[in-house]
Formats: sequence, C-alpha cells, structure tokens
Amino acid sequence: MRRALLSVTDKSGIAEFAEGLAEVGFSLLSTGGTRRVIAEAGVAVQEVADYTGFPEMMDGRVKTLHPKVHGGLLARRDEEAHLAAMTEHGIDAIDLLCVNLYRFRETVRRPGISRNEIVENIDIGGPAMIRSAAKNHASVAVVVDPSDYHEVLRLLREHDGRLPPEFLRKLAAKAFAHTAAYDAAIAQWFDCERRANPSEPFFAASVTFAGEKIRDLRYGENPHQQAAFYGAGVESGCLAGARQLGGKELSYNNILDADAAMKLAFEFSRPSCVLVKHNNPCGTAIAESLPRAFELALAGDPVSAFGGILATNRTFDRAMAEVVVASGTFLEVIVAPSVQPDAVTALQQAKWGANVRVLDLGGEPDTTMKHRFVARQVSGGFLLQTADVPPQPPTQQVATRRAPDEGEQQALAFAWLVCKHVKSNAIVLACADDGGSCFTVGIGAGQMSRVDAAKIAVDKAGERAKGSVVASDAFFPFADGLITCAEAGATAAVQPGGSKRDSEVVAAADKHGMAMWMTGQRHFRH
Repeated sequence: MRRALLSVTDKSGIAEFAEGLAEVGFSLLSTGGTRRVIAEAGVAVQEVADYTGFPEMMDGRVKTLHPKVHGGLLARRDEEAHLAAMTEHGIDAIDLLCVNLYRFRETVRRPGISRNEIVENIDIGGPAMIRSAAKNHASVAVVVDPSDYHEVLRLLREHDGRLPPEFLRKLAAKAFAHTAAYDAAIAQWFDCERRANPSEPFFAASVTFAGEKIRDLRYGENPHQQAAFYGAGVESGCLAGARQLGGKELSYNNILDADAAMKLAFEFSRPSCVLVKHNNPCGTAIAESLPRAFELALAGDPVSAFGGILATNRTFDRAMAEVVVASGTFLEVIVAPSVQPDAVTALQQAKWGANVRVLDLGGEPDTTMKHRFVARQVSGGFLLQTADVPPQPPTQQVATRRAPDEGEQQALAFAWLVCKHVKSNAIVLACADDGGSCFTVGIGAGQMSRVDAAKIAVDKAGERAKGSVVASDAFFPFADGLITCAEAGATAAVQPGGSKRDSEVVAAADKHGMAMWMTGQRHFRH
C-alpha cells in the first residue's frame, strides 16, 4: 500500500484531502493537531511517533527528524542499495508528503510578540521533509499548497494512484520556492536585528527577495511583454492585498500608477486626492473634504487627468463617487483605504463606470511600509536603497530678504511633499486658499533640464501661476528656472539649496520679491 505523510499548519481542506487519499489506496501518517483533525473526520491515520518508535520531544521540536521519515522520502526506488537499506532498517516508502510551515511571517507581524515566540515559529522539520521529498520528486509527490489538493486527487484517480512525472516536477518546483520564500523571511528578520547594531554595515553581504504570485497580467508595459503581479506577504493597506470591487482586469501600468498615487495620497493627514498619469501626479489637493479635494486636484490639470488614476486617503463613499461622475472625467482606477458598496453603485452612472477598477486597500498602509527598501534592477544585478523618508524633517531656512507669509508657508510645505513624488527634474507650482486647502496648478516632470521642467509647469498653470509657490526637487543650478516661475507670478519657492550659484538664485528671488525656503534635502526620483 502506498503511504502519505500529512503535517500542516494551515489545516483548511486537510480532512477532505486525507479522505480522498485513503479512497485511492494510501495509508496515512500524521502528527499532532493534523492527526487529530483527520481522525475526527473518521479517516484512519497513524501517529508518526508510533511509526518511528520515537516520541515527540522538546516541545515538538523533534518529531519528524528521523531516518524512518527521511529514509522513506529520500530512498531511490530504482536503486537496489537504497531498497536494501530500507528493508534492513524497517523503513517504509513515503510516496506523498503534504506539509505547510509554521506561520513565521504572520508571527513577526503580531503586535507585542516576543523574540522567543518568533524563534519558536521557525520551522525545522517541515522544510527538511519538503526538501527531502522535492529532491526525490521522481518517486515522491510533495504538496505544500492547499489549492493543489483537488488537482492532486483528480490526477491520482485518473492514473491509478500515481501522478504524472511532469506534475511531480511542477510540485517539486513549487516546494523549493515555498521553502526559499520561508527562509528569505527568516533571513530578513535576522537582518533587521543585525542592522540595529551601529557597528554592523547597513546592507547585508547577501540578500534574498521572495514573492508569491497574485495573478498573471495580460501583458507588461507593452503588449509584447509578459508580466505577473507578486505579493511580498503584506495582507492589507497595500495594492498586493487590495480587493478589486468590479471593473476590468488590472494592467501592469495600472498597478504602477495606482502605487504612485496612493503613496502620495498618504503623505497627508488631511483629506487628499491625487490624480496620476504615467507615474507622475498631474493633480494633487488637500481640503476639508474629499469631494472638495477632488475638485481642486482635477482643476490642476484636467486634460492630463483624463484616463488617469485617482487615489484618496479617506473612505471612498457615495458622495465622493457622485462628484467624480459629475466631473465627466474618465478614470481607469480608483484606490482608497476603504470603499463603500453604494459608492461602487454610484460609479455605474458614468459611461465608464462598469470598467473602472475600484481597489479597496483594507485599511491605511502600515507606517513601516514607508521605510521598506526600494530595489531597482540593472544589467547584471540590482540596486537597493532605503525609502525616501529622511530621518529629520526638512529645514525651513529663509534664504531671501523676505520670509514667506502664512499662506505661502502652507503652500510651500504642501508643494514640497508633492515634489518628492514627481519624476526628476521636477517643478511643482501650488496654491493655498483662505480655507486652508492646498492644490497643485502646474507640474513639470521628468525633464533633462530644470528650466524646461519650469517652463512646462508654468505652461500647465497658465494664469493660475499668479500667486502660486514653486517647489524644486533639487537645487536650481542656474537662476533661469526660478526666474521662469517668478515671471509667471510665483511669489515663493522651496528648494534644497547647495548649488555653487545659490547666491545668484537667491539674488534673482530677491529681485522679484520672492520668499524662499532652503530645506537641506533633495528628493530625486528617477
């Protein structure tokens, strides 16, 4: 009789899987809680300790680390010496292994968890068995994902209790990916501990990234490129964990733009709306309510906003949906920390309402999300950096003869945050009204020269540039960019400073009666 060993942390569907295995002729081995679930379902199952003749010990740390387990998994069925060793030592072949691992990543995220509890959730026996079975995949099926139970049983029934070689290889590949991701999570946790020591280098000598596929995408940036969306184990407050409430399938570009929009929206504590097109904000506003913020953000560049992505930092409700529909602006994606059902219904009144992708993040992003590493692939390797979150707030050093007034200060602080999310070279023109709302009126993004970015921002703003403030993500290398904004009507500026020609830039600001803050921080975004 063929034999299966089942020992799982995620017990969903395990009793039904065990019953199906018994029906196709498997005898069952199991451990602890898994054995109890199977036995309570009325399926015959033997305790691993009874099979090995060796009891569980050390609080369950040692239960499957035994030659009768690993010999049964690793023995080659086509090797006479292996078969002879099994006979000599009373080892039975184990033909199917079903294991999933202790919830290490979930444990780490639990508030108030102790270090000892985290360490105890590092699975040893599980990964060891998975690797043994996966190495011997020519003879042993290894199942790590409950979503595979149905397919495994179907194929066993169709193939007289055995699985096709190509399917065994597929299961083995998934098993090694499973243990690799698990080990990567543990390594990352230890690396965070190590990094807390000031004498240690900030970046480890080696790093490993792991992700689990959420879905295949229709294509990448262009139709001839293949693409898929992977998650890194974060379940809420992020795009990977978002619920899509209707609309067409998300595209690669939708996801990139939605991520850019939500990151900027959550920079603000007040109600905010961000409209993004091609990974750059084309309109951003904060106001006393989301509907008002949307109206102001849309007015920032209504032409570019058409077919764009909208992100908010508050619940997307029916009132907000009605304002969006009334605007007549076509949107591809709407993303918010929560979405009310009647808001989705209200969106159906728009011509594009049935197609808009509405994403409910399931909450606000965890503050630690802002501090995660940022990776960029390059030829033959990748770059790794910390997120653009300075350890200290920017300075507000007044560099000009005139200091900004209260309204200019509000607009400058707002424009500086927006500028951080615009591709370099970046220029942002923004205004504040008497009610305390702040909004962009012109944005110049991704230009090879800063003066060209300034010209684009001014052109976008038109007459609204009068009385605006200007933010520059890096210093003005020459006075020309600042002068372009000043002549259009900007009254104040914020920039990092640090140019050899700072004195010329400040002199130009003074000549035009502008106030200027220097932050001492740069926000390049390539």
